[in-house]
Amino acid sequence: MSAAVRRFSPFFIGLAASHFLVTPLFAGATVDLAAEAARPAVNDQVRATVYSEVQGKYPAEIARQVNREIEDALKLIRSRPEVSVKSGNQSTYPIYGDKQKIETWRMRSELILESRDLAAVSRLLGELQQGKLALAQVVQMPSAETRRKAEDAATRDAIAAFQSRAEVIAGALGKSWKIKQLNVSQQGGHMPMPIMRASKMMLAAEAAPAPLEAGESQLTTQVSGQIELSD
Repeated sequence: MSAAVRRFSPFFIGLAASHFLVTPLFAGATVDLAAEAARPAVNDQVRATVYSEVQGKYPAEIARQVNREIEDALKLIRSRPEVSVKSGNQSTYPIYGDKQKIETWRMRSELILESRDLAAVSRLLGELQQGKLALAQVVQMPSAETRRKAEDAATRDAIAAFQSRAEVIAGALGKSWKIKQLNVSQQGGHMPMPIMRASKMMLAAEAAPAPLEAGESQLTTQVSGQIELSD
């Protein structure tokens, strides 16, 4: 049974370029199709990674220093209820010198901050860098709710485009059609902000609450599959 052509959303981006293949035209012939659509989604959530990293001769000493810096940072972060925190990667490894002998050790411990309050995260990052921690990465993205709404809208647009292309092909061949197979996938939604590496002294001297602009991410839904033609 032929499906009705849906009206396109104003946010519809377009079809994948001429992607269709028709098998020999007899009863049960199939056509491969692909279509895609995109919707913007506000980056209303931010995730930042901060870390303490210390190098020294004795592993126990650097571990105590790193743990102390992390504990101090956690006290500050937990005083901001609008920002959540969890532990990130932790590592300790040797630094080799001449003749492959261990000269010193380096330890690194990360904390991951998340919030929908971009201004609060910006201020907190400035304070943490004024202390002992350094900033590794900031990623802005749509929150789960915002992302779901944009993906749902893009999926409806992409399916409508798929149906429209199927209607055009079947109509040109004087056939009716039905969907035999359909695949749906989504892409996009993360915007990492590059962070220049610097010494702790430089970070402490220059750190200040940098404004974080929300911006938008483009979320794309791709639909591919097969339709079956019949008389």
